[in-house]
Amino acid sequence: MQRQRLIEIGVGAFMALGLLALFFLAMQVSNLSAAGSGEGYHLKARFQNIGSLKVRAAVTMAGVPIGRVERIEFDQDSYEALVTLRIESRYDRIPEDTFANIFTAGLLGEQYVGLDPGGSDEYLKDGDTLEHTQSALVLEQIIGQFLFDKAAGGGK
Repeated sequence: MQRQRLIEIGVGAFMALGLLALFFLAMQVSNLSAAGSGEGYHLKARFQNIGSLKVRAAVTMAGVPIGRVERIEFDQDSYEALVTLRIESRYDRIPEDTFANIFTAGLLGEQYVGLDPGGSDEYLKDGDTLEHTQSALVLEQIIGQFLFDKAAGGGK
């Protein structure tokens, strides 16, 4: 009887550890574990198309996470997406001619903002806007353009 009780406790502990592992995996995949402390400074960037970029998406430079997407809005005057980035305060030497690109990473197709530094001696400050941006590549548009080009070339 005592042995049966030990086996049941062991199975219960194993199940609890498995559920805990699944919880941490879900937190990593959903980016909720890296919400950040809210410290840092804000930059803005305008994009023609942000694809499936989401709030809390990573902002990277040279592949290193340096911040998060804090807000995404639609500008009714310019018909563009206005993305607010929160950059950690320790990364305060980003040149003002830096390029912001939207890239896709991983098997799940998660999108993030990648910053490519320019060569300016002046640095971005809180509230500045990144002037050079490249929108997300939308797979459906690329396939549609390819098919359109093939159809147009096939009639010759």
